[in-house]
Amino acid sequence: MKPRYDIRNALRLYRVKAGDMTQQELADRIGATRQTIVSIEKGRYNPSVGLALRIAKVLGASIEELFQLEEEEGDRDG
Repeated sequence: MKPRYDIRNALRLYRVKAGDMTQQELADRIGATRQTIVSIEKGRYNPSVGLALRIAKVLGASIEELFQLEEEEGDRDG
């Protein structure tokens, strides 16, 4: 069985580190909607590479710091 992966993110943490940036402020700076930011933070939407790069640039973080790929529990062989 192929492993399944989930993308976790630290957007909220990095928004706080960036001076308590609101979801709306981040959305405005990257050209997205606040609802997009909400969906990403809640794990309901995975951003495109371009959007992830824009978020990382605005928050002063690397993509690796913001997004982590994790294998879902129970989907491993062996």
